[in-house]
Amino acid sequence: MKKKNIILAALAVSLTVSAGVGTAWSYFTTYAEASGGYTLNLGDKTTVEEEFSSWTKHVAITSREDSEPVYVRARAFCGSDYQLVYSGSAKWSPNSDGYYYYSDILNGGEKTEVLDIKIENIPVDEDLKDGDNFNVVVIYETTPVRYRADGTPYADWTATLNTGTVEGGA
Repeated sequence: MKKKNIILAALAVSLTVSAGVGTAWSYFTTYAEASGGYTLNLGDKTTVEEEFSSWTKHVAITSREDSEPVYVRARAFCGSDYQLVYSGSAKWSPNSDGYYYYSDILNGGEKTEVLDIKIENIPVDEDLKDGDNFNVVVIYETTPVRYRADGTPYADWTATLNTGTVEGGA
């Protein structure tokens, strides 16, 4: 009788341990990696055009014919070893949030003037090693043009898209 209880207890412990092994095993073997990107279209239809020459990215935003009028802002990011210097059209101006804002409304079928983003502190060719690389990522955002009671257009960068309609903001 005592031997039977010991066997049942051992069996219960084995079942309990083995029941959790599948979950623990899947936890330790789960691995995910993402690459690339995905474009989110939230009402307007714009695309970014980037060209690269002489360590400078030349960026312009184009609006499709059927897009609503929008305001545009852009910002670039890179590794801490490099510095980005913005230049180009006077229609692009910096703001304290790190973005460069395009002053004109971008109507359907129009294109912004070029914003140049120069990459500085690039090592000379002799100092480059195999495996050295860098990436400059350009982020741009648009917001629909809003109008005050007197008809003056303005950009509301705090507005959010909720179920297909723009809400909130100032």
